Amino acid sequence: MLPLAIGACAPRSGQFTLEGITAVRTACPVIAVPAGTGDITLFNPADSTDQSALDVTATITNLRGDCRDAGEYVQTDLTFDVLARRTDSAAARDVPLRYFVTVVQGGTAVVSKRISGVTVHFDAGQTRASVKGEAVASILRSAASLPPEIKRQLTQRRRAGREDAATDPLSRPAIRAAIQRSTFEALVGFQLTDDQLKYNATR
Repeated sequence: MLPLAIGACAPRSGQFTLEGITAVRTACPVIAVPAGTGDITLFNPADSTDQSALDVTATITNLRGDCRDAGEYVQTDLTFDVLARRTDSAAARDVPLRYFVTVVQGGTAVVSKRISGVTVHFDAGQTRASVKGEAVASILRSAASLPPEIKRQLTQRRRAGREDAATDPLSRPAIRAAIQRSTFEALVGFQLTDDQLKYNATR
C-alpha cells in the first residue's frame, strides 16, 4: 500500500500537483501489525495445543505512531497495548512476552529488526490484564525521498490536448518502482516460535 492520499486542496510541502489534483506523500512509514503475529497463545505443558492445556492468550491492539518528519532520519515512536487473558487465576503471576519492530522497504526488503519485551502482571484472582508497549522505527530520509527526476515527471504541468495529459504518470513502471522503493512500513508483532506461527495460521 502506497502512502498516497488524493485531495483537491491547495499545494503544500511534499505534495505533487497535477492540474488541480494533489497527491500527498509523506516520508513517514505505514504502521501495521503483520498478519499472524498480533496474537500469541501459551500452553501448559508447552508442547500441547489442546484446549485443556490453554494457559495464556495475548493480543496486540491500538497500535499508534507519532512520526517526526524532519532531519536526516525520519523517526516514528510506536505505542500499543497488549491485552492478555489467563485460565488459572489462583495466584499472582508475571508473564513475559517478546515483540519485534521491523522496518520494511518496498514491501519486501527488511531494513532493520529489533526485539523487545513486555511483562503482563496478573494479580491473584485476576483473569485479564494489560500492559503498554513501545518501540521506535528510524528511516534514512534520503531512502524515503523520491529522486529529483521522478519528482519532475510527477509534477510537470500537463496541458489539455497533449499526449502526456491523458497519461497517468503513476502508470509508468519506472515511476511506480521508484515510489515503491521509497515507501516504508513499520511493523510490530509478537516474536513467535515456528510452532506458535503454525498455530496462529491453522487455528
